[in-house]
Amino acid sequence: MNAVSQGELLRTLPYARRYARALTGSQAQGDALVAQSLRAGLPEGVPGPLALFAGVSRLVPDAPGEHISAKQRQLLLLTALEDLTVTDAALAVGVTLEEGRRLLEAARTALRAVAATDIMVIEDEPIIAMDIRQLVESCGHNVVGIASGEAEAVQMARDLKPGLILADVNLGPGGDGISAVQRILQEQDTPVIFVTAYPERLLTAERLEPAFIISKPFEPVALAIATYQAVSGGVSLD
Repeated sequence: MNAVSQGELLRTLPYARRYARALTGSQAQGDALVAQSLRAGLPEGVPGPLALFAGVSRLVPDAPGEHISAKQRQLLLLTALEDLTVTDAALAVGVTLEEGRRLLEAARTALRAVAATDIMVIEDEPIIAMDIRQLVESCGHNVVGIASGEAEAVQMARDLKPGLILADVNLGPGGDGISAVQRILQEQDTPVIFVTAYPERLLTAERLEPAFIISKPFEPVALAIATYQAVSGGVSLD
C-alpha cells in the first residue's frame, strides 16, 4: 500500500467521498467505492493524499458514455470539482499528462454539445442567485425559477417540475435547503446539486447526504460537469 499518513487520509476522505459520489451519481455507491479503494490498498507511486483519489479512480472501468467516457468524467471532476491540476488528475486516473490534456479538451467540447435542461435555483441571496443564473445560462441551460425560501421552493418545484434543482444549503430566515429538497423529493424524482461554502459539513457519512456538492465559489465548468453527471447518471461500476 502507498504510504499515506493518517492525517493526510482523514483530511482527504471527505473530498474523496464527494468525488466518488459525483462520479457514481449515488451517495451509497460513492461511499462504497471509497471503502473498496481503502480495502484494496492505495496505488503505489502516487504521492500523499492524491493516492486516495487514484484508488477510487482506478476501480472504475473506462466504459464509453453517450457523450463522455468514464475516464473523461473522472478527469473533469478531479480538475473542476476537486480543483486538482491536470498533472495531478492525470496521475490519479492513470494516464500520461499528454493523454490527460487530450481527453479533457475532448470532454469539454462534448459538454458544450449536451442538450440543455430546465433548472430551478434555491438561493436566498439575490446577487448570488443572479450570478448562478448567469453561470447556468452560460452553460446552455434554462433557469425556470428562483426560490429564496423553503416553502417557496417546494411550491415552485411542484408547479414547474424542473429537470434539475441547484440548491444552497443555508437559506437564512427562509429555512434550510436540505429540508426543502427532502420535501420536494417526496413528490418528484429530480436530480439535485447542492452549493455550499462548507462542503465538509455535508460529507460526514453520518446521515443521508447529497450525491452532488459544489463548493462556493465555483467555475462554470464545475457546474457543467456536475449538471451533466446529475442529469445523465453516474458511471457504471460493472
